[in-house]
Amino acid sequence: APVPAKFDEVTVAANSVMGIRLDSTISSETARVEDRVNARLTRDLVVDGRVVFPAQSRLEGVVKEVERGGKFKDRPRLAITFHTLVMGDGTRVALQTDTVFREGESPSGHSNAKVGGSAVVGAIIGAMIGGKKGAILGGSAGAAGGAAAVTAGDHADLVMTAGTTLTLRIIMPVTVLIERDHEG
Repeated sequence: APVPAKFDEVTVAANSVMGIRLDSTISSETARVEDRVNARLTRDLVVDGRVVFPAQSRLEGVVKEVERGGKFKDRPRLAITFHTLVMGDGTRVALQTDTVFREGESPSGHSNAKVGGSAVVGAIIGAMIGGKKGAILGGSAGAAGGAAAVTAGDHADLVMTAGTTLTLRIIMPVTVLIERDHEG
């Protein structure tokens, strides 16, 4: 008769870290709070020399926060967290991880460049047409045109593409059963 498998309880301590790679692409333009996010472990999580969570185990999580970037100054922001780890045999393990926050670039540099560049071009054209007074009017009109271009343009966007690597910290201990690899 086959010998029944024996298991040991193994606890993954709080503050343990896992390397992961996103399976999903997340964008501040399209993401919504509670959207699903999937990732995979990039390496085994080992406790006391034993593999507890094998590499390629799947992680399931959600978007916790989305802030669309502004056109003039607000930075886009995304926050994600993971709640379940699914091993290769389908075993599901509930876990709690730190929330991962990412913030995009401020659009102010791009906006200032558009407005400033338009003002300079307007001033040059105005000076060619109407001298000093034309330069002043052209500069103002160019700046207004640049501001209109920024307003008509897209918001700043933050994209975390599939394949992005992140480090997650487990914030609560997790106890799992691991098949014994020895008698005892």
